[in-house]
Amino acid sequence: MTIAHVVITGASRGLGAALALRFAAPGVRLGLVARSAEGLAATAAACTARGALVATAALDVRDAAGLGAVLAAWQALAPIDCAIANAGVSGGTRPDGAPEGLDSATRQIGVNLQGALNLIEPLWPAMAAARVGRIAVVSSISALRGLPDIPAYCASKAGLRAYGEALRARLRPRGVTVTVLCPGFFESDMSRRFLGGKPGTVALEEAAARCHAAILRGRGRLTFPWHLAVGLRLLDLLPAGVSDLVARRVRFRIAPE
Repeated sequence: MTIAHVVITGASRGLGAALALRFAAPGVRLGLVARSAEGLAATAAACTARGALVATAALDVRDAAGLGAVLAAWQALAPIDCAIANAGVSGGTRPDGAPEGLDSATRQIGVNLQGALNLIEPLWPAMAAARVGRIAVVSSISALRGLPDIPAYCASKAGLRAYGEALRARLRPRGVTVTVLCPGFFESDMSRRFLGGKPGTVALEEAAARCHAAILRGRGRLTFPWHLAVGLRLLDLLPAGVSDLVARRVRFRIAPE
């Protein structure tokens, strides 16, 4: 299918901005959402320079009513045929060893999981009715097995992965593809806040290229790097005590934003 109207959350920087630039082309509408008006303006300018028609909304994806109103306005201009739930925040064990706490955990669940639902739920019924559309959710390789220093982040991404997998099974017969993206570490502001070993880190542009290609092809799932994915999947198959023992060797500290 030819994608004509793409909405991307978390588009002010990182993977969201990189994906916006890859979709930007003459005749393509882009709806870009993020909290940072300044970052959105920069992404929008770069996409406009590539010939795209760009609209922006500076809001928090946890604001279901606000996001819903924006989506309805954009949908009235032209049917949205591609939605990418990319907005995300992270947290975890602090540099001093203190736990992340309830506020941080709640924020991650709200942005990473509920924010994705706030984007996708208003859009997929129209896509299914038209029997055409692309949906992508940016989960994480950490969704494959919970890790001790980032429990809420793992929970939010595991929930998003499960939601995407379920939605894919439901919508594929209706002509809508759902791509569940589970990347590992790639160069970004969020990744730089993880203090510890980051195996398999790839460049931002490489991560964006892989994700963009998977969405265009309508792939059901993309997980990388493969060796880390295999390791986490095997870890999850081990008896709980053994799995936990190994998981405790994977340690991070998360610097504040």
